[in-house]
Amino acid sequence: MNLQSNDFELFELPLAYALDRAVLDERWKALQREVHPDRHAAADAQTQRQAMQWSVRINEAYQRLKDPLQRAAYLCELHGAPVQAENNTAMPPAFLMQQMEWREALEEASSAAVVEDLADEVAAARKRMLSQLQQTADVQQDWLALAGQVRALMFVERFARDVESRLEQLGQ
Repeated sequence: MNLQSNDFELFELPLAYALDRAVLDERWKALQREVHPDRHAAADAQTQRQAMQWSVRINEAYQRLKDPLQRAAYLCELHGAPVQAENNTAMPPAFLMQQMEWREALEEASSAAVVEDLADEVAAARKRMLSQLQQTADVQQDWLALAGQVRALMFVERFARDVESRLEQLGQ
């Protein structure tokens, strides 16, 4: 193993958006069994430090690969098209209009039922967008388009959290 390997190489997975979660989970467990710091507790300080580095590296890679949004953003980065969400917030007008409509609907929602309907609509949009990520990454391999889709999905995820917060406020 090499600390400089990308996450896919580390987990011996193909460089693709689609992945088998069971395979990822099993590979994570195997890697952790191999390098976990507890396994090296009786070793010298350098070996313990290396085991800790490996454990952290493996956990970070696992977290990135198991999350569809993070995995897509990572693929963009690996292919020279970083998402740059902090610097690039340009979105298509239709997407921005949808966001504004959702925000207004959330602000005007007077009951938990209305907010739950909005949550369902946002969840359906998120599901469609995740499906499109796979198409763009694995079929079209259009990394700039994927970066834009990731940025859009980040907006949707943030809004979904706002909807959940509103539901909590309404006691649901």
